[in-house]
Amino acid sequence: MTRVVVAPDKFKGSLTAVEAAEAIALGVRDALPDAEIVSCPVADGGEGTLEVLEAAGARIVRLTVRGPLEEPVQARYAVLDGTAYVESARACGIEFVEPSPATALAAHTWGVGELLADALVHGAKRLVLTVGGTASTDGGAGMLSALGAGVLDAFGAPVGLGGGTLKRVASTELAPVRERLDGVPVAVATDVTNPLLGPEGAAAVFGPQKGAGPAEVALLDEALGRWAHALQVGGAPDVTRVPGAGAGGGVAAGAIAGLGAAVESGFDLIAGLTGVDEALDGADLVITGEGSLDEQSLNGKAPAGIADRARPRGVPLIALAGRIELGPEGLARLGVVGSSALIDHAPSLEHARKHAAELLRARAAELVRAWWAR
Repeated sequence: MTRVVVAPDKFKGSLTAVEAAEAIALGVRDALPDAEIVSCPVADGGEGTLEVLEAAGARIVRLTVRGPLEEPVQARYAVLDGTAYVESARACGIEFVEPSPATALAAHTWGVGELLADALVHGAKRLVLTVGGTASTDGGAGMLSALGAGVLDAFGAPVGLGGGTLKRVASTELAPVRERLDGVPVAVATDVTNPLLGPEGAAAVFGPQKGAGPAEVALLDEALGRWAHALQVGGAPDVTRVPGAGAGGGVAAGAIAGLGAAVESGFDLIAGLTGVDEALDGADLVITGEGSLDEQSLNGKAPAGIADRARPRGVPLIALAGRIELGPEGLARLGVVGSSALIDHAPSLEHARKHAAELLRARAAELVRAWWAR
C-alpha cells in the first residue's frame, strides 16, 4: 500500500496547519483512494504552534492577559505531558495592534510573563516559549517584569513598559524571577538566528514590520543594547552575540538572560511531538507546504525541516504554497519533485485565501496523480 505523509505548516491568513493537512489529505484520497495517509501538521515554533500541539493531544489553557498596548487580550497556552508551551504572539501578537512608529516603541511583552506565571502556578514541570509574530521590540523586559523582575533606571526607579523606555534602563533585579521559577527548566523555541543587535538584529530586521521607521529602529537598537548591559548588571550572561536572541523582538534574549532558557529548534521540537520522523520511515511520498515558499523557507522553516528528514530516507517531496518565490534551483535544494502555488490557479490573492482549502485539495490531487504516473 502506498504511504503518503502530509506535513504542512500553516497558510497564514487562510488555514491553520491542521486545516491545511486536512485539505491536502482529501486531495491525496481523490488521487489514490487506497493510499495510507499519515497526517502530521507541523510548525516552526511561531504562530500556529498551539493548534498543532492541540492536534497532538495538548490541553489548551485560556486566560485574559495584558495586551501589547494595554488593552486586555484573550490568550492561551498548551500543556502536554507536564510541559507548558507558551506562544508569545498569543499575548502580544502583531494582530492586536496597528503598526506605527508609536506602536513600535510602546508595545511590550507583559502578557507573555502572565502566561508563564499561570503555567508555573498550575504546576508546569517545564516551560517552552515559542517566539515570532510579536508586536513588541522590548527584549522581553515586559515579560520579566510580569514575573517580578526590576527593570530600573539609574535612580533605581522602574523605567516602564515598551522598547522605547529601555533607553533609560541601567540595571535589573532578576532574583525574584529565579525564585518564581524554582528550578523549572525553560527553552526558547525558534529557528531564526538573528542576534539581538546590529543590522541583522531585532530592531533592524523586525522593527519595520511593527511600524518602526529609521529613527525608531536606531532608538530601539540602542535601547536593546542598554537592556543587554542592564541584564548583565543583574547577573545575567551577555546575550548580544547569542544566535537567535533577536527572535520575537528580542523576547528570546530576555528569556535566555532572565529565565536561563536554552535555545532549541522550534521545528525540531514540534516535529518530535507530532511523530514526523516515525511517519516518514517507510513512506513513499511526503507533501509539505506553507503560505509562502521563499528564501526564508530554506532557513529553518517547516518545508526545509521536512525536506531535511525526507532526503536521507529517499522519500520524494511535493510542495504546495500560497505563492512560490523559489526558482527551480531553490526547489531542487529542497528535493522537490512537484510543486504548485495556489495563486497561480486563482483569479486573485483574495480568492486564493478565501478558497485555500478547495485549491489545496485540487492541487494536491493533481500533483499526486502526476507523481504516481511517473
